[in-house]
Amino acid sequence: MMRWSWLLSVLFVGLAGGQTASAPSSPAAAPQTSQEANKGAADEDDHQPPQPPAPEVPMGATVLTIKGFCPEQKPAPDFPCQTAITRAQFEGIAAAIQPAMNATVKRQLAGLYPRLLVMSHEAEAQGLDKEPQYQQMMAYARMQILTQALTRKLQEESAQISEGEITNYYQKNLEAFQLYTFQRLFVPLRKQSPVDERDRKGAQTVQPVETPKEQSARQAADAGEMTKLAETLRARAATGEDFVKLQKEAFNVAGVKVESPNTSMGKVRRTSIAATQAAALQLDVGEVSQLISDAGGLAIYKTEAKEQLTLDQVRNEVRGVLSSERLKAVVDKIQNSYTSETNDAYFSPAARSPQGRPEGVVPPSEKP
Repeated sequence: MMRWSWLLSVLFVGLAGGQTASAPSSPAAAPQTSQEANKGAADEDDHQPPQPPAPEVPMGATVLTIKGFCPEQKPAPDFPCQTAITRAQFEGIAAAIQPAMNATVKRQLAGLYPRLLVMSHEAEAQGLDKEPQYQQMMAYARMQILTQALTRKLQEESAQISEGEITNYYQKNLEAFQLYTFQRLFVPLRKQSPVDERDRKGAQTVQPVETPKEQSARQAADAGEMTKLAETLRARAATGEDFVKLQKEAFNVAGVKVESPNTSMGKVRRTSIAATQAAALQLDVGEVSQLISDAGGLAIYKTEAKEQLTLDQVRNEVRGVLSSERLKAVVDKIQNSYTSETNDAYFSPAARSPQGRPEGVVPPSEKP
């Protein structure tokens, strides 16, 4: 059992990233031009019959044969030395390493498993499994495997969400499942200065440099002027003026060069709106917001439409939220049940002896 636990641990490490591996499971074909690929696809469609599904392999059928390895078999001249792995045995190994392992990773496992099996058997023959280091490694691997098994079990249990729980969560959080259609006008508080414009264009002309006091005064004046402009634009937006037209005007005054400003945010959820902009979520359809402070400027929102997503549209989303919340609660309970402390005198990289060298290290000149 210890040997199999070690094998599973090594296999898990080797295959953990297998699902995202980019290496193909078979030799790569020669590259084709687009014309060749199209022609080949057309030929296949015109001349080849549909491919039948892969035959079902019986659970007792051999799927992996390791020739030359037969530790449980006595040598016999008329019987080849080999170890046969059935589909049931192989799928048991695959499921223990990674549930729902796909075909690509299974093929990688089939290539890795014989080497590990033969090498680990040879290690046992040389008595390496009796060494203290091996026992420590096995104890650590056992903790890892059990932790992975517990995590998997908690995930499966947390995913068991009833229809009643889903409905109850939806009804209590209707606002979370609304879609908002906004127009958004942004008024910068800072104008594009000549220095900014020169830097943007990459010009090398020497310009007078502002002192910090001059820069602060200019920026304060800009902010005052742009705030007054934002108030004017907000009032005009409330009378129904086009947001794109108003946005162009704001950018022109600020010296911001944008060819085609876009004020439409499309359909967004509450989670897409920053907490600092949450006042926009309280608007009625057709209503224009007051000025809302935003990073570097002022924002003006107009609600064009609100739409309530149905339970059927968000059922899977709610299930995922409830599953994640339940899993987090269980994991937090376990992790909060203990505390740990470390000895900084041992673990600190700066822990040294009074002579300024790591403890226990004796220079050759001081050795007897």
